[in-house]
Amino acid sequence: MGIVETKNLTYEYIRRDEEGNVEGITRAVDGVTMSIEEGDFIAVLGSNGSGKSTFAKHLNAILYPTEGSVFVDGKDTSDPANTWDIRQRAGMIFQNPDNQIIGNVVEEDVGFGPENMGVPTDEIWVRVEEALKTLNMYEFRKHSPNKLSGGQKQRVAIAGVVAMHPKCIIMDEPTAMLDPLGRREVIRAARALNDVEGVTIILITHYMEEVIYADKVFVMDKGRVAMQGSPREIFSRPEELKKLRLTVPQATLLAYELKKRGLDLPDGILSGDELVREICIRSGKNMELEKYKKALSEFAN
Repeated sequence: MGIVETKNLTYEYIRRDEEGNVEGITRAVDGVTMSIEEGDFIAVLGSNGSGKSTFAKHLNAILYPTEGSVFVDGKDTSDPANTWDIRQRAGMIFQNPDNQIIGNVVEEDVGFGPENMGVPTDEIWVRVEEALKTLNMYEFRKHSPNKLSGGQKQRVAIAGVVAMHPKCIIMDEPTAMLDPLGRREVIRAARALNDVEGVTIILITHYMEEVIYADKVFVMDKGRVAMQGSPREIFSRPEELKKLRLTVPQATLLAYELKKRGLDLPDGILSGDELVREICIRSGKNMELEKYKKALSEFAN
C-alpha cells in the first residue's frame, strides 16, 4: 500500500436552508481512486471548481468521505481514532500563510507543532533549527513573521510542518497568493524537501510551470480524474487541457505551435532551455547552455 491510497472517494456538500432542510447536494469529488507511493512528488491540477482542494482536505482528515475510503500510511481517515496519527504523518499547507502562522517570532512558530506533539524541549529546538535551515530561513529565526515577505512566510509555514517530521506534505495551492518570486521560493523548497529529505509532496495547483518536476500529474475535472501521467505525457496533450480550462507552460505551447507548422520537435517540451536546445540541435548549431535563454528570447520575439 502507498503512503496515500484513495478508493472510490466521493464527497458531497449538502446545502441547507435556514430551517435545516436540504436544498441541494453538490458532488465535489466523484469516485476518485489514486495511489501515491512514499517519496513521490505528485501534482494535482484542475481549474476552479474541479474538486482538487476538496480532495486535498481528505488527505489530512479535515473532511471525511461521503462514500469510499482514504488511507494515509495505512490508516483509515474515517476512523476518528486515527486523526491525530494521520495529521502527524501528513502535514497540510494552505493558500494563505497568515492563517497558519501564530507565533510572534519565527522560531517559536516553527516549534509550535512539535510542542503540541509532546516532543521534549531539547528535541524541539533541534527540529526547529533543522527545519529552518532546510527551508533557508534560519537567519530569520528571531524575526517577527509580520516583517517577512509572502514567500518567506509560506516557507516558515512549511518549516512548521517539517519540524513535525511528517512523511507527507499536502500543499493546497500554496502559491496562489504569492508573486512570481514567492512562488519560485516555495516550489524550490518543495522540490528540495522531496529530493533531499525524501518527503512525499502532493502539490495542488493550477500553475502549469510548478508541476514540470513532478513524478506524476493527476488532472481533475468535475470531481473526477480526467487525465493522469508524467508531466511530459500530460503536456503533450494541450488541446485536451484546453477543453478542461487549463493551459500549458509557455515553452510547451510555443513548441506545440512550431511543431504544427512543420518544425520537427518532440512532444511535451517542458522548459525554455529544453525548447531552444532542441531547436539548436535540429539547426545544427552547437550552442552553450548558458546561451539558450537568450536564444529563446530572440526566437520568441
